[in-house]
Amino acid sequence: MLKRIFGSLRPERPLQTLSSLAAYEQWAAIYPPHAHNALMLAEEGAMKSLILNLDGQIVLDLACGTGRYGLLAQELGARKVIGIDNSLPMLRENRLPHRILSSSEQIPLLDRSVDVILCGLALGHLAHLLPSIREMARVLNSGGWALVSDFHPFIFLNGQKRTFTGSDGRTFAVEHYAHLYSDYHREVAASGLVIDAVVEPRLGYDSVVRFADTETENGTPVIIALRLRKP
Repeated sequence: MLKRIFGSLRPERPLQTLSSLAAYEQWAAIYPPHAHNALMLAEEGAMKSLILNLDGQIVLDLACGTGRYGLLAQELGARKVIGIDNSLPMLRENRLPHRILSSSEQIPLLDRSVDVILCGLALGHLAHLLPSIREMARVLNSGGWALVSDFHPFIFLNGQKRTFTGSDGRTFAVEHYAHLYSDYHREVAASGLVIDAVVEPRLGYDSVVRFADTETENGTPVIIALRLRKP
């Protein structure tokens, strides 16, 4: 299963790597607004374990795609949910009432205008973390918080790929950059935020992390999820 999700560690023929924009342009029409593979289930479990009260909050679903976390925020009582993504095809498939086409590096919102940010599996598409994290810090209210998840750098640096299979049956690798915990720690501190919780679900240690691969050792972390606070 893990080979299907990440791509083979040693594929017979190297996969073509697409930029995230090119990948999501092809993927959007078949990308459901819910966790649709075992890796995403592990990621969502990690994010939910860190989530705090959303009742009455203004929530930004950053890099929202088809709206998975925005819809969750609505279910959990958010007063207003704003979805931002840089992929127009993904936004067209998104049913959130407030949607904006923009990148996470230039968020078109006022300073201190949101209470919560949810950002799932997106920052790994970017070579540099700091611009996005600085923008998150800028738009968060004092006392606000953000949840950020990423593919764990250990499993990516072990040779596995972020992949998707399009409607035509072809499989591609998706642009990804490995960000270590130390990278997040440095850029979060530089932005004036504080990391107050980290979750790293591991293969074989959690019933949700049930995929397996002969090249992946039991205990390997597959996701990193962080909760950031604005003092």
